[in-house]
Amino acid sequence: MTEQLATNITWHEGEVSHAQRNQSLGQKGATLWMTGLSASGKSTIAVALEQVLLQQGKHAYRLDGDNIRHGLNKNLGFSAEDRAENIRRIGEVSKLFADAGILSIASFISPYTADRDLVRKLHEDAGVAFIEVYVDLPLEVAESRDPKGLYKKARAGEIKGFTGIDDPYEAPTNPELHLKTHEMSVEDSVRALLECLQDNNLLEA
Repeated sequence: MTEQLATNITWHEGEVSHAQRNQSLGQKGATLWMTGLSASGKSTIAVALEQVLLQQGKHAYRLDGDNIRHGLNKNLGFSAEDRAENIRRIGEVSKLFADAGILSIASFISPYTADRDLVRKLHEDAGVAFIEVYVDLPLEVAESRDPKGLYKKARAGEIKGFTGIDDPYEAPTNPELHLKTHEMSVEDSVRALLECLQDNNLLEA
C-alpha cells in the first residue's frame, strides 16, 4: 500500500449515500475488472459492452489501460512497482465511479494477483460491488493476434518485462466470470457479461 504522506487531513462525509446515488440512476454502481493478456480482447469487449449498456439506458464508463497511461498514469512505467501503483490508482478511480452509481468497466492486464486483490479489498471496504472478469486465451493465440506488434517486439528483445514473455501473468483462480475468448465471439462475451450483471442484481436499483 502506498504510504500516506499528507498530514492534517480529515475525511469529510457527505449527505448522499451510495444507495441514494444508485436509486437516482436506477442501477447499482459496480466495477467490472477485466484482466488478461495483451490481445486477449479486453478492450474490444469493454467497448462493445459500454455501447450496449448505454443503448439500454444504463450509465457506464470504460477505463482502458493504454488510455489511462496517456493521462492520470503518464508518469508510470512498467516495472513491478510502477505496475502496482498503476493498478492502485485505477482501482481508486474505478471505486469512485462505482460509488457514484456508474458501471465502471476497467480493462487492464493487471498481471499480479496481489494488485487485483488490493483493488477488490478497496471496493469491499467501501461497500461497492467488484466483479473480476478473466479474459482468457492461450498465449500462442494472443501472439497470433498481436494487433500492436508488441509480442513480436518482446520476442525480439525490444521490449523488456513484457507480460507472458519475460514477465509472469498470474491468472485469477476464482473470478466471478471467465471468458475464453479463443472460443467465444465478442457478442458471446458481452452477453455473458450482461447476464453476470443481471444475476448480481446490478442493472436495477
